[in-house]
Amino acid sequence: MDIQPFTIAVSNQQLAALKARLQGTRWPASFAGNQDDDARDSEADFAFVRDLSQFWQETFDWRAREAQLNHLPQYHALVDGLKIHFIHQPGIGPAPLPLVLTHGWPGSFVEMERLVPLLADPGSHGGDPKDAFHVVVPSLPGYGFSEAPGAGVSSRQIAALWAKLMDGLGYARFGAQGGDIGAGVSTWLGLDHPDRVLGLHLNYIPGLYRPPLGEGEPLLTVEESDFLKRAAAWYAEEGGYGHVQGTRPQTLAYGLSDSPVGLAAWIAEKFRAWTDSTGQGVSRDAMLTNISLYWFTNTIGSSVRLYRENRRQPLQFGPGERVRPPLNVAVFPRELPMPPKSWVERVYDVHRWTIMPRGGHFAAMEEPELLAADIRAAFRPLRERRER
Repeated sequence: MDIQPFTIAVSNQQLAALKARLQGTRWPASFAGNQDDDARDSEADFAFVRDLSQFWQETFDWRAREAQLNHLPQYHALVDGLKIHFIHQPGIGPAPLPLVLTHGWPGSFVEMERLVPLLADPGSHGGDPKDAFHVVVPSLPGYGFSEAPGAGVSSRQIAALWAKLMDGLGYARFGAQGGDIGAGVSTWLGLDHPDRVLGLHLNYIPGLYRPPLGEGEPLLTVEESDFLKRAAAWYAEEGGYGHVQGTRPQTLAYGLSDSPVGLAAWIAEKFRAWTDSTGQGVSRDAMLTNISLYWFTNTIGSSVRLYRENRRQPLQFGPGERVRPPLNVAVFPRELPMPPKSWVERVYDVHRWTIMPRGGHFAAMEEPELLAADIRAAFRPLRERRER
């Protein structure tokens, strides 16, 4: 496998062009300062986006963030003809366990920036060196610095790419972790490559995941029925983004690729709504680093196209089909609707189900210490399986 070191280097021309576009923003007139209280809670309201845009223009320092990100060992690998960007941080400990972490949307590899050192070098962060991991963080195809794929590449095909990437790095057996789309990719790894995946750790169960139901299957419990109602209500109120991304990704891409404020509003709305305000949250610097990455790489169009591919190849299970590697779940209180344990146990072998004290959808950014501790604990009893 051809693997080459990679360094982020956004040009001065790109920085100047972004600033000019931000300065030339044409703001919407109809809702400026005229939204109701409910809209302010859920939408990217005018005052919030205006302040974020001003901070992006006048205060945010991309060069400083670029330098920080470049402290992470980054590479490009050619996997099945597709150039994949990834972090590869070797672990520091007596026997580090290979672990592939997969981000989601509207995130990026930036989500894992603070999590990587906690997993790779736990001994330097109050942990036990025996819990160290060789950490691999690929950028999803069409996200950030990974090349956009052609049609037909869903989370299932991405899982196959990850299996080949890990093989190219010399990791025959490994763990997989993720949330959001990353949870789907990790699950497909467990389904299609069970002999290579030692275990799974998920902090969100994929929205399109469906176990077999109906004749011959256990009846829905009250808790499961309540979950389906809550999920349906949530998607009816909050799921518009997913529907348009899954049905009209190219149409959406024109506006978001042309307007940095439009892009920021589309992404920042999710960070604002899906994080836990009682915890550490996500700083404006971290959020704008992620948004800037989408802007400089012009990948919002290719990123949202994955929603359409996943609608065409949903994660649905047939009778008797199960995910064989053991599953560990961290449930963060401000996460999107999560199924109950009994629902998950219909197709997964659940070994550990942890209710976390705080945190939301962007757990690796919001509460990296909590997430790292749970990942370490989850894989501790699985490490010995590598040699079997």
